[in-house]
Amino acid sequence: METLLKWRPRCPWILWRPFGFSRRLLTVKRCRVPEPESLIPTAGSSLIQKPSRAPGIFLLDQRKRFSTMPEIETNQRDPELFSPPSDVRGMTKLDRTAFRKTVTIPVLKVRKEIVNKLMQSLKRAALKRPGIKRVIEDPEDEGSRLVMLDPYKMFTNDSFEKGELSTLKQLNVSPQISRYNMELTYENFKSEEILRAVLPEGQDVTSGFSRVGHIAHLNLRDHQLPFKHLIGQVMIDKNPGITSAVNKINNIDNTYRNFQMEVLAGEENMMTKVRENNYTYEFDFSKVYWNPRLSTEHSRITQLLKPGDVLFDVFAGVGPFAIPVAKKNCTVFANDLNPESHKWLLHNCKLNKVDQKVKIFNLDGEDFLQGPVREELMQQLGPLSKERKHSVHIVMNLPAKAIEFLSAFKSLLDGQPCSSELLPIVHCYSFSKDANPAKDVQQRAGTVLGISLEACSSVHLVRNVAPNKEMLCITFRIPAAILYKNQTLNLENHEDPPLKRQRTDKDF
Repeated sequence: METLLKWRPRCPWILWRPFGFSRRLLTVKRCRVPEPESLIPTAGSSLIQKPSRAPGIFLLDQRKRFSTMPEIETNQRDPELFSPPSDVRGMTKLDRTAFRKTVTIPVLKVRKEIVNKLMQSLKRAALKRPGIKRVIEDPEDEGSRLVMLDPYKMFTNDSFEKGELSTLKQLNVSPQISRYNMELTYENFKSEEILRAVLPEGQDVTSGFSRVGHIAHLNLRDHQLPFKHLIGQVMIDKNPGITSAVNKINNIDNTYRNFQMEVLAGEENMMTKVRENNYTYEFDFSKVYWNPRLSTEHSRITQLLKPGDVLFDVFAGVGPFAIPVAKKNCTVFANDLNPESHKWLLHNCKLNKVDQKVKIFNLDGEDFLQGPVREELMQQLGPLSKERKHSVHIVMNLPAKAIEFLSAFKSLLDGQPCSSELLPIVHCYSFSKDANPAKDVQQRAGTVLGISLEACSSVHLVRNVAPNKEMLCITFRIPAAILYKNQTLNLENHEDPPLKRQRTDKDF
């Protein structure tokens, strides 16, 4: 059995210490390694070095500079090798220095001029950890480099595959695996790894959030609240561009669609700018409603409209439906009751250069439908409507209450009904906790209108909001017998022109 030699006093060794996404070398003080000491750990021992032992590269003799890796079975490798230290459990105030940890990594010594050629063949075997450089300088030999290997795949020389061994032989590289002691710091751990180590064992970990410009919007659960400030700071540290983390502390107010929030960490500036589907929106996030998870839905509705079509956006917010549709040379009527949303809607229309194509209102949804919408529909669907080739769409994105506003369409218009293919198409959003959410939404919307919608509507699943809670969009043409006064409706024979199929109750 080979044993360790004394450390040569004039030869400092170097630890690789990643810092965020930058890389810098940390010079460590010289030390002596006790002699003699076996390199093979006892059964069940971990490759993680004890804190009392100084990390470094072990020397064998003048010819062999690194210790050979002992043969260890896969199931003996420490599964927590790249996890933070266990003593951070329960931490509520972030102490980044407590995350220091020394681990032993297998390395392969190669000549520096062949590193690039070799790395192509060692993709499988090389270490893959964000922020950790896979090739480092050899502190003992300027002409060599150390290739970091995956400690869960590379145990002995036999761990190399045939193709890898062939490349090593062609490049005259010894397959001898050595050990390298590396210090991990807070910067080397992912946010999910940090939170899993800190929060009570077995509890759900929050590593995701909604990004709104420079703001990380979290929705913490009760068991996470004692750690809320730490969680907020970790989100800022681990996500470039995030400078503020907030937590929702009440449900969305159904009147103005905003909510109270608490700043967990970082700056308190809620004025933000976001880009969605190539459009720019600016607003005060604390005073308006914005959900980045609706980006796909905004795009889906926009694609349904063609140039020349008309859109009535009943609950427009800061403009994520209205602005992209206006850019398609459509006529848009956009409304929001919230004065702040109205202000930023005006601003964003100018910002995206569609202010001449969007008529903006600050009204209650029902007043908007029975006022400006009614007046415009009387013109759009009047005697000259037979010559009209464009469609009329009405978007009602207020999931908590929009279905209730459907009653505003009952007997809304006077005069003779237009042809059925010219009737407005409604896109109404709603939440459902029902086992069959599509059917539930169809029935509730039909109840408000006094008609069955199951045969003449489509339902699109927008997103899962929470366990057993879905957000959906029901789309249908408003029947003439509902929209016009003094009309009768044959419920049994009622049919509307078919809509392009989205998702119906059969898809749930």
